[in-house]
Amino acid sequence: MNQQTFSQLLESSDLLKKIKAGSLIKGRILKVLPDAVIVYSGLKSESYIPLEQFKNEQGEYDVKVGDELEFVLETMENGYGETKLSREKAKQVRSWIAIKESFKLDETVEGYVVSKVKGGFTVDLQGLTAFLPGSLSDIRQGKEMLNLEGKTLRLKIVKIDEKRNNVVVSHRSILEEQKQSDSKEAFDHLFEGKVVKGLVKNLTEYGAFVDLGTIDGLLHITDMRWSRVNHPSEVVKVGEEIELVVLKFEKEKSRVSLGLKQLTVDPWERASKIYNVGDQLESQVSTVTDYGCFVSLDDGVEGLVHVSEMDWFNKTINPNKIVKKGDTIHVQILEIDQERHRISLGMKQCTANPWEEFGKKHSRGDKITGVIKSITEFGLFVSLDGDLDGLIHLSDLSWTRPPEEMILEYKKGQEIEVQILNIDVENQKISIGVKQLVGDPLVQFADKYPKNSLVKGVVQAMDDKKITILLPNDVKGTIKANELFNRDTQAFQVRQGDEIECRVVGVDRKFGLVQLSYKLAQEASSQEIKDFKTAQSKQKGTTIGSMIKEQLGFGKDKP
Repeated sequence: MNQQTFSQLLESSDLLKKIKAGSLIKGRILKVLPDAVIVYSGLKSESYIPLEQFKNEQGEYDVKVGDELEFVLETMENGYGETKLSREKAKQVRSWIAIKESFKLDETVEGYVVSKVKGGFTVDLQGLTAFLPGSLSDIRQGKEMLNLEGKTLRLKIVKIDEKRNNVVVSHRSILEEQKQSDSKEAFDHLFEGKVVKGLVKNLTEYGAFVDLGTIDGLLHITDMRWSRVNHPSEVVKVGEEIELVVLKFEKEKSRVSLGLKQLTVDPWERASKIYNVGDQLESQVSTVTDYGCFVSLDDGVEGLVHVSEMDWFNKTINPNKIVKKGDTIHVQILEIDQERHRISLGMKQCTANPWEEFGKKHSRGDKITGVIKSITEFGLFVSLDGDLDGLIHLSDLSWTRPPEEMILEYKKGQEIEVQILNIDVENQKISIGVKQLVGDPLVQFADKYPKNSLVKGVVQAMDDKKITILLPNDVKGTIKANELFNRDTQAFQVRQGDEIECRVVGVDRKFGLVQLSYKLAQEASSQEIKDFKTAQSKQKGTTIGSMIKEQLGFGKDKP
């Protein structure tokens, strides 16, 4: 059978009909030329393929006569009677098949880092060009990309887009898996109190994260040094290698708590021995905050002067208006909490307590003068000796007049005389009054009109429960409404403005009222009239003559 006959049979065969452009076929190397390779694939003609397509990953020519390799059929007939094959495309097809299978099975692949590009690296992945982003090239964040050019890395395929010929790989995932494996082993050798070395990775407001090699640990801001730390950057810096002690660890949560100050002697042990509550000393302000200031007492020991302990008069003053960082101030130790490493200090305690001083000069019942500082809905604040304020409560303005009426008679800046009612040193309050300057009219009334006395008053107001009576000295009394209400006429027996006589029943000190009874007063009057009539009836049989005789002494036994 000649060549033409063979070709004709081949063209008519089912196999030839199935072979199309883009198909993956096998061919045998017939000859290797200086710039090309001749391949026989069993098709119409031999194919000439550039020698460049036979380079391996190292850039070396990897082909010899007799090799059977895979090729992609580009064209069966290119117009010149030649069959065109591609070894390069065959490599890509086979690589895509392998890569998709690795991606499906989540397998690790090897790739050769060709060059560094913007945002990452290009990687030769089994003949395909893949992209390794800088963020996925290393496990450490916030660092410049490491120089990985020319290195063969173990990678994980994270994204495939065959249509766009796009493959994204990650080296970081490999490192994280390795680190996770190594961290489990590291936790097995960890114990509390162990001294370790680590690299500061990054800082936060509350501390620093430290890379211990295979695991990360947290150095909290409170464990950096014995004295107060405002920000971790005052103690450590990113990239710095430091020595620490393991305070606590949780293998299940992969957490490690580290300490730096624990490598030095606790200065609070010394502080608890040399300082006592009540001690007064000079110290330097180390920090000023919105709520007070911190004072350096000893190396690594600070105390807090809360804003409420800075000034006797103003507990909400801005600390920056009183002290500045670096100032030397007098303080008194108020409390020592050894367990929590806290010392409470006071500045105002180093000066005399103005309320105690006021209490030494004045007593309850003293009469003093002051100036009205402010008028509020509940009373008057009056400036007194020693820059102190006293409060006149509304209820202490008048014994008898309404408070809302009395307060209108006072003005800010007015000088008035008051009586001291109470000096509360502990709560820093002074109570004063105006009505106490005169006698209590209720007491005076009770002295003049004791219980069961008869007294006259004017009807001031009436309602369904009581009748209000205005008594002498502007004292008010009340009568139960049913005593003067006529059920037959459904009206009161008296009217507003009527003067009536009542009997005193009692005194209500709480409400400042006299309890009265109209009924008892009327019953008493009826009894007096009855007694008078009885006395008259006994004298009905007496004549005028007998009365004269009686006056002259007639009828009496003579001596």
